[in-house]
Amino acid sequence: MGLAQYAIVPVQDEWGVLHDGNINGKYATKESAFESAVAAASLALRQGHEVHVSVPGREAGENALGS
Repeated sequence: MGLAQYAIVPVQDEWGVLHDGNINGKYATKESAFESAVAAASLALRQGHEVHVSVPGREAGENALGS
Protein backbone atom coordinates (compact mmCIF):
# COMPACT_ATOMS: atom_id res chain seq x y z
CA MET A 1 0.00 0.00 0.00
CA GLY A 2 0.94 3.66 -0.11
CA LEU A 3 1.96 6.31 2.36
CA ALA A 4 -0.69 8.52 4.00
CA GLN A 5 0.77 11.74 5.42
CA TYR A 6 -1.10 14.22 7.61
CA ALA A 7 0.39 17.50 8.80
CA ILE A 8 -1.20 19.97 11.20
CA VAL A 9 -0.67 23.45 9.72
CA PRO A 10 -1.62 26.99 10.75
CA VAL A 11 -4.37 28.59 8.64
CA GLN A 12 -4.67 32.28 9.51
CA ASP A 13 -5.75 32.18 13.19
CA GLU A 14 -6.92 28.55 13.05
CA TRP A 15 -5.48 25.12 12.21
CA GLY A 16 -5.95 22.73 9.30
CA VAL A 17 -4.91 19.22 8.26
CA LEU A 18 -2.70 19.02 5.16
CA HIS A 19 -3.24 15.76 3.27
CA ASP A 20 -2.57 15.02 -0.42
CA GLY A 21 -1.73 18.67 -1.07
CA ASN A 22 -5.05 19.97 0.29
CA ILE A 23 -5.77 21.64 3.61
CA ASN A 24 -8.86 20.07 5.12
CA GLY A 25 -11.00 21.60 7.84
CA LYS A 26 -10.61 24.66 9.99
CA TYR A 27 -10.10 23.98 13.67
CA ALA A 28 -9.95 26.41 16.57
CA THR A 29 -7.13 24.49 18.26
CA LYS A 30 -4.13 22.47 17.19
CA GLU A 31 -5.42 19.65 19.41
CA SER A 32 -8.75 19.41 17.56
CA ALA A 33 -6.95 19.36 14.19
CA PHE A 34 -4.71 16.59 15.53
CA GLU A 35 -7.71 14.53 16.66
CA SER A 36 -9.24 14.83 13.19
CA ALA A 37 -5.97 13.83 11.52
CA VAL A 38 -5.56 10.81 13.79
CA ALA A 39 -9.10 9.63 12.97
CA ALA A 40 -8.29 9.81 9.25
CA ALA A 41 -4.90 8.17 9.84
CA SER A 42 -6.56 5.32 11.71
CA LEU A 43 -8.75 4.56 8.68
CA ALA A 44 -5.72 4.70 6.36
CA LEU A 45 -3.85 2.34 8.68
CA ARG A 46 -6.72 -0.15 8.60
CA GLN A 47 -6.55 0.00 4.80
CA GLY A 48 -2.90 -1.05 4.96
CA HIS A 49 -1.14 2.29 4.38
CA GLU A 50 1.99 3.45 6.14
CA VAL A 51 0.95 6.55 8.15
CA HIS A 52 2.85 9.69 9.18
CA VAL A 53 1.30 12.44 11.32
CA SER A 54 3.23 15.62 12.10
CA VAL A 55 2.35 18.43 14.46
CA PRO A 56 4.45 21.55 15.06
CA GLY A 57 5.66 22.26 18.58
CA ARG A 58 4.32 25.09 20.67
CA GLU A 59 5.40 28.56 19.65
CA ALA A 60 6.31 31.29 22.16
CA GLY A 61 3.08 32.87 23.42
CA GLU A 62 0.92 29.94 22.30
CA ASN A 63 -1.15 28.27 25.00
CA ALA A 64 -1.15 24.53 25.71
CA LEU A 65 -4.16 23.85 23.46
CA GLY A 66 -2.55 25.46 20.46
CA SER A 67 -4.82 28.44 20.03
